[in-house]
Amino acid sequence: NTALSGARLYWENWGKLGFFNAKGVSIPVAVSVFPDELYPAPRSWAERAYPKLIHYNKLDKGGHFAAWEQPQLLSEEVRAGFRSLRSGVAKSDVHFAKAG
Repeated sequence: NTALSGARLYWENWGKLGFFNAKGVSIPVAVSVFPDELYPAPRSWAERAYPKLIHYNKLDKGGHFAAWEQPQLLSEEVRAGFRSLRSGVAKSDVHFAKAG
């Protein structure tokens, strides 16, 4: 129960099994980028990795543990991601929040 034991999954699978390989994701995806995240995904990467990207937003605060650090912001992001699915909006019509 240490940082090392928590990182073991990543260390042992890095590059071997396509652990971080986003190929084949065919469901709608929402991405919320918190500034203190370990690796904040650039929008260009998210758009290439997820053909059905329905929501992308860069937030002003929060990090890797967003549910603990910024629960209200995370809740708003989850709702925003699902909002376009409820309204049946086509991908080309989905609103993306502006960065920064």
